[in-house]
Amino acid sequence: MPDALIAAQRLRNEWVTTPKGGGPAEVVRWLGAVQAQEYAFAKWALALRMRDETTDARIERAFQQGHILRTHVMRPTWHFVAPADIRWMLELTAPRVKRAVAYYDRQLELERATLNRALDVFERALGDRTYLTRVELGAHLERAGIRARGQRLAHIAMHAELEGVVCSGPRRGKQFTYALLADRAPSARRLPRDESLGELTRRFFRSHGPATIRDFVWWSGLTAADARRGLESNRARPSSSGGLTYWTIGRAPASAPSAARVHLLPIYDEYLVPFRDRDAVPHGPMTAVDDVTFQHALVIDGQVAGTWRRAGGANGCAVQVFPTRRLTAPERRAILRAVRRYGSFVGAPASVSIR
Repeated sequence: MPDALIAAQRLRNEWVTTPKGGGPAEVVRWLGAVQAQEYAFAKWALALRMRDETTDARIERAFQQGHILRTHVMRPTWHFVAPADIRWMLELTAPRVKRAVAYYDRQLELERATLNRALDVFERALGDRTYLTRVELGAHLERAGIRARGQRLAHIAMHAELEGVVCSGPRRGKQFTYALLADRAPSARRLPRDESLGELTRRFFRSHGPATIRDFVWWSGLTAADARRGLESNRARPSSSGGLTYWTIGRAPASAPSAARVHLLPIYDEYLVPFRDRDAVPHGPMTAVDDVTFQHALVIDGQVAGTWRRAGGANGCAVQVFPTRRLTAPERRAILRAVRRYGSFVGAPASVSIR
């Protein structure tokens, strides 16, 4: 399978070249989970996969109303997840995340007894649908005799998320709050482990595939044995390219999908960050730019062709584009269209400079 075809199929499967209708929660469910520590740009990751010119305000409303939640799941970082999925996904992946952060918990002197006490404090403080910021929760912990500042407070809050006690509440202005997960997702499903493993594997490979086992292990935090079991239960289809085995779940396209479009992808976008095997879409250190994994990516014909950033602007949205090769006239016009779409998303007139 040529690398160009792998890239094109991923863009189609991730709804980048085939945006869908519905709401933000539909995008999150399809992808399984969406990395979201850069909150403003994680919302753009959802919007660019929706058919209409969805605005930041619409996705913010979905978050405020709890149609999408933000919590630590899989790798020890924030992700958007759907309320119906949050419990089974946490129960599947949280044990691996806890092992990953156990060393830091020990360094912060967070013994199990202390963490369990903190859970009780959180449950009491957040009762009756109360929403509190992390600092406010820290004040409750301090009054209960638990030191809770800086990284120590952050790890206590993450532990409460991994235990399924708390998740995101509605924002208070620009501040994030926490809520009891039971209040925010009262209908969240619980599944037997094999069933949840099969479901997470299906979600990843149908939306991110073709992908390798290493890709799924990195994205999910699970083991290679888990990946193989999940692929077997879903009757995934293998194909080979460049000495790697790629797996796909779902129907194969009737014809080769086209990736001949320009996309302004946000930092940590699901088209780039989940993949450990980067032969099909290389995005390691590039000429004149740092590792694009940690920047917004300019993607042309399925390949990383540079970076972009939003600059301040008093009367609108200024976008600066930094290509790593000479652009054709049609590509420059396509960049202008992509910038206008981003401007519609943020609700401001958009201008672009290509450097």
